[in-house]
Amino acid sequence: MSETAAMIYFLFPLVIASMVPLALVALGALFSERSGVINIALEGIMVMGGFVGIMAIRYLEQNSVMHMQAIALTGLLVGAAAGLVFSCFHAFASIHMKSNQIISATALNLFAPALAIFVARTIFLSRRIVISGNYLIREVPVLSEIPVLGPLLFTRSYISTYLGIVIFIVLSIILYKTRLGLRIRSCGENPHAADSLGVNIYKIRYIGVLISGALAGMGGVIFVLSFATRFDGTVVGFGFLALAVLIFGQWRPSRILYAAFFFAFMRVIASTYSGIPVLQDINLPSEVYRMLPYIATLVVLSFASKRSRAPRAAGEPYDAGKR
Repeated sequence: MSETAAMIYFLFPLVIASMVPLALVALGALFSERSGVINIALEGIMVMGGFVGIMAIRYLEQNSVMHMQAIALTGLLVGAAAGLVFSCFHAFASIHMKSNQIISATALNLFAPALAIFVARTIFLSRRIVISGNYLIREVPVLSEIPVLGPLLFTRSYISTYLGIVIFIVLSIILYKTRLGLRIRSCGENPHAADSLGVNIYKIRYIGVLISGALAGMGGVIFVLSFATRFDGTVVGFGFLALAVLIFGQWRPSRILYAAFFFAFMRVIASTYSGIPVLQDINLPSEVYRMLPYIATLVVLSFASKRSRAPRAAGEPYDAGKR
């Protein structure tokens, strides 16, 4: 195997593992904004979902004889449920109370890490929640032996990667091929026209925000399982990076995938530069590589925002009497 091929086989699984939570959380933001509600609380929801999900995983590790991957799957579902519940606050404030959606989301972003750290310190006497299990799947039986694709997709992976891919495909089909998806998109473009056809705007917007909360909560657990192995009150800006993925992806699932892959690649380069001979030869300070994902975000958004077209009614509280 050549040095280039070995480097690709080393980097690609890491990029996919980083891409999945970004794409999932960005897809959640897509559902919310397509329904007409801006949700920049993704960072806080990821923190809350990761906190509750990792708590569940830690408990199961100590009190259950379940298989490791079953524990991980349970933690993902618990995190999704926690994210869904936490997003209800944003949904209620934005939809029923007609509050400013940016302020409501910002409040959740500030509240989530504070609550998580307080509870963690109360229970564990530390802000960190450490899990003992290694949930990396080194090889998927049979599939890992497929030439080329096997080493790329079915080695050094996580169950969350495959679950995330399935969820992304299913929700993308729902958004564009079902009646519910049509109603969600219509509520974000012209809610008054949708209302005139009998669509319950409040119900559809709740559905959009709760889907975004569930995906962000699951994304928080995926982040901890894939990169941190412990929860310490932060997801290092993944929620905000997912918003950049959404904008760069032009509010379309297929483009979100490309955007997520690009940002995930930048992040992997920033964290593994020391193992890449070409980058070692350049001999740049380590701080430059650590800034790379965020510099790329600023550069890409400066160009992408010029031609971006968000849903027309996103961010506007629905008023049935306003035309």
